Amino acid sequence: MTSEHEPPSDATASGRLAGAGRGVRAAGRGVGRGVAGATRVSGRAGRYTVQQARRAARAEGAGESGLSRLIGLHAFNAAGDAAVAISLAGTLFFQVPTGEARGQVALFLALTMLPFAIVAPLIGPFLDRFSHGRRWAIGSTMAIRAFLCWVLATAVATDSRWLFPAALGVLVASKAYGVTRAAAVPRLVPPTLTLVKANARVSLAGIVGAAVSAPIAVLAATAGSEWSLRYAFVVFVIATVWAIRLPSRVDSSVGEGTLVLMPAARDRRPETPGKRPRSRIPVAVAFALRANCGPRWLSGFLTMFMAFLLRDNPIGDWKPEVLLGLVIGAAGLGNTLGITLGSLLKRIDPALTVVLALVADAVVVLVAALFYGLVPLVALGLTAGLAQSLAKLSLDSTIQRDVPERIQASAFARSDTTLQLAWVVGGFVGIAMPLMPRLGLGIACAVLAAWAIFVFVSRPSRMGTSPGGA
Repeated sequence: MTSEHEPPSDATASGRLAGAGRGVRAAGRGVGRGVAGATRVSGRAGRYTVQQARRAARAEGAGESGLSRLIGLHAFNAAGDAAVAISLAGTLFFQVPTGEARGQVALFLALTMLPFAIVAPLIGPFLDRFSHGRRWAIGSTMAIRAFLCWVLATAVATDSRWLFPAALGVLVASKAYGVTRAAAVPRLVPPTLTLVKANARVSLAGIVGAAVSAPIAVLAATAGSEWSLRYAFVVFVIATVWAIRLPSRVDSSVGEGTLVLMPAARDRRPETPGKRPRSRIPVAVAFALRANCGPRWLSGFLTMFMAFLLRDNPIGDWKPEVLLGLVIGAAGLGNTLGITLGSLLKRIDPALTVVLALVADAVVVLVAALFYGLVPLVALGLTAGLAQSLAKLSLDSTIQRDVPERIQASAFARSDTTLQLAWVVGGFVGIAMPLMPRLGLGIACAVLAAWAIFVFVSRPSRMGTSPGGA
């Protein structure tokens, strides 16, 4: 008999080692089967998602009209933009330390206006001259970003001074793509789709493209930010070819007179000899743009105010990062929900939608101010995201319907600039506001209420909307 203090024999030790080896091999086989099963499930889910996305993109005549190709192009655009954002987040370009002073954050807000300041007065009118060459104009914005992504990758790897100029160029080209793509949508909308629904499908494709691309970009970024930028380079090269292969209807001028309505045509300014004639903005577009400024202002205000407020004044035992993540996540969910509703609903009245979005924001901000807590803040984020997405879809469809195609790129550039300015002003107010929850939200409610009154008072009696909505 072996004493309990006697070392085990070689046979006993070998038996134990063999048993342990069998256990490890069995566990390894189990892990391998689990990984293989998870891979198969993920692959099936991915294929199912792609199939459903392609089916939705081609539904209701979108495949025959060529809109599905533009939807696919926008998915590539969002995929490349997501990769660029993830790459720059890993560099010093967009990092904002938690202890940074408010003045430095305000400077960052001012810098975000630079791409729009370039797009509105310069690129918008330039793109209007491509009314019969939009495929090449859209393709050029992709090719420029592909080139600049390669330059950025080199700049990030070598810490070159070209980092900031190249990143600014990518942002400008992205905005130029946005206004050109929006101006091309009406030429591809089938008769069975409204403009709001078509815009929502394009935006939804962007969400899917970004969601699919983000994990790939993150994986590439583990080897260095320059590799996710090189991945973005490949995406934009594919998108360039895709843009050039868009349907020829994108370049066609047939039907331009029937695709848009000009309720304010009689309001054109008298022409002066030797000067290019200019048209006043249609009243329906002006109304939709003014109404959109409210939700966009609230978005900028909440982004900055909540970032400082929840860090210094957390709710209960919740960590500030978790609280901010819940509010931002709710806003993202609301944005996705708004785009999904826009793509599913058969008819949306743009004029009514922008009004409801503005009023809903004011009401929910008031509720959050009176009953400050986690649930009201999450509801506020959800409503803000939902209202902003639906209001923007309605504005885009109104511009596409009421503005002549020869100046649509300028109209989209100027509207995006106005909305970005509203966001920046909201951000400045959020930074300057004392970190008192009820005071800050109460002032936000007062601003939205005053703006809503201004929008209602300035609403014209007749706005020339189409009977079937946009």
